[in-house]
Amino acid sequence: MNRWYVVLLMMICFSCGSKHNVPDVSAIKAPISLQRFEQSFFAMDTVQIEESLQELTAEYRGFTQDFLFNILGSSPETITQDIPVFIRTYQSIARDVAKQFPDLNKEINEVQQGLQLVKYYFPDYRLPEKIITFIGPLNSYGSIIAPDGLGVGLQLYLGSNHPLYLSEEGQQLYPRYISRRFDRIYIPVNAVKNVMDDLYAPVYAGKPLIEQMVEAGKRMYLLDRLMPYAPDTLKTGYTQQQLDGCYENEKNIWSFFIQNNLLYIIDPEIIRDYMTDAPNTPTLGQASPGFIGQFVGWQIVKKWMSQQKDSENMKMLMETPAKKIFEEAKYKP
Repeated sequence: MNRWYVVLLMMICFSCGSKHNVPDVSAIKAPISLQRFEQSFFAMDTVQIEESLQELTAEYRGFTQDFLFNILGSSPETITQDIPVFIRTYQSIARDVAKQFPDLNKEINEVQQGLQLVKYYFPDYRLPEKIITFIGPLNSYGSIIAPDGLGVGLQLYLGSNHPLYLSEEGQQLYPRYISRRFDRIYIPVNAVKNVMDDLYAPVYAGKPLIEQMVEAGKRMYLLDRLMPYAPDTLKTGYTQQQLDGCYENEKNIWSFFIQNNLLYIIDPEIIRDYMTDAPNTPTLGQASPGFIGQFVGWQIVKKWMSQQKDSENMKMLMETPAKKIFEEAKYKP
């Protein structure tokens, strides 16, 4: 009896996490395999570096070049010196990664579900077929999309309180409002965001604030459809308190933009206050999140999509001009 109660409770919680009907994608194939590049890289024989590089390239093909030159930042002239230095410097991080990530089965399953939904909404898109984990420098990528697959830099998913992030160098690179997201629960959402960027590269430059907000809102709406069971805090990057505050103060936030005639400004210095990641939005108070324009745009897009007959057409959404969406939505919280 207790067992069935637990199962029923899980089913209720699972259904509550979905804000809309999620299409059945069980028949859509999205095969994805895992390659642990960091394990092979840190096992290299640094005495026989050239032979080890050949073996690494044979196993990982083009990703080896991507890692060495685009992630590690090496060059053909210095590569044989750079690799041993990096391996010595990051050996302890490699041990932590091996301890914390004996497998990534849960993350792979979540990414695969996201890719099935990508294929459902965008059937012509060629899905990546690999997740390739690596350990890069602290100031390099945590998530990238490469020709060979989705790259995951595990050095940026060790948990928000890892000593690496609390070090002087870590704090200079990543203040706490950023490093608090350096947890493995962000891996699937970040990976799917990269696929989304590959489908529709962000285009904000030169547009007035309201159009930039709607563009960000379009991306949030699409991400919500591609990752329907992921918490909104992971998708927005806000804390739960910040997200709750946004909904509670939605009317006041919108009034602030209206009363201060901010919607059509094009000054990048002012726009930056509302469209970039930050610990908060100073003009809205310490409790507000940074990148508040993302939230506003998301609500506008929700309103507009609720008015569309084909509300499942993500291609239509992404290709509709932001100006048209704003004007037709008649958003008034």
